[in-house]
Amino acid sequence: MYLILAGLIMLFSWLVSSRLKSKFELYSKLQLQNGMSGREIAEKMLADHGITDVKVISTEGQLTDHYNPADKTVNLSEAVYNQRNAAAAAVAAHECGHAVQHATAYSWLTLRSQLVPVVSVASTYMQWILIAGILMLRTFPQLLLVGIVIFAATTVFSIITLPVEYDASNRALAWLENKNMLSQKEQAGAKDALKWAARTYVVAAIGSIATLLYYISIFNNRR
Repeated sequence: MYLILAGLIMLFSWLVSSRLKSKFELYSKLQLQNGMSGREIAEKMLADHGITDVKVISTEGQLTDHYNPADKTVNLSEAVYNQRNAAAAAVAAHECGHAVQHATAYSWLTLRSQLVPVVSVASTYMQWILIAGILMLRTFPQLLLVGIVIFAATTVFSIITLPVEYDASNRALAWLENKNMLSQKEQAGAKDALKWAARTYVVAAIGSIATLLYYISIFNNRR
């Protein structure tokens, strides 16, 4: 049953990722009428929210866009940083949405940030503990239980990520619309792109929950 469920989740994940890629390729061709780059969009959104201590910088790679609360930087991939299309505007505004969350002490972001050190350590040792726990299930079942508790922490993290990501997108889209940054067609494209980006986090959360239940079932059926 788990293999069937895992296969379905992997298939759904692939479909969502493929759809997301095609959406961003489509909206990357939709050039902004205002002619602003992703960097300029980000800097204006930060300024409009009175945020002056966050820098917008370019980072190498694709899909490497993120907000770093530790050094207060909005990191935009090279394409998003320089390009002037609906996809770049959506991503830039979304990452600034996280900066706004940080500045306003958004509770879900604060909670997720507090869990980052725990999840970082858990991710390093979790798989080894789970494997060893399964191998030693009959002689030392407590080890698998430890692995399950650690994995549960990463599952909680993936669930908490959902409201954080959706809220950042909502803030981005509201600002883009209220400030008339995009045309109606560009706004619709940005909304569609962010919708599919958010669904990747939904798939990840579902997969994490399913895997957690699988390990729990192994522990419960150990006899």
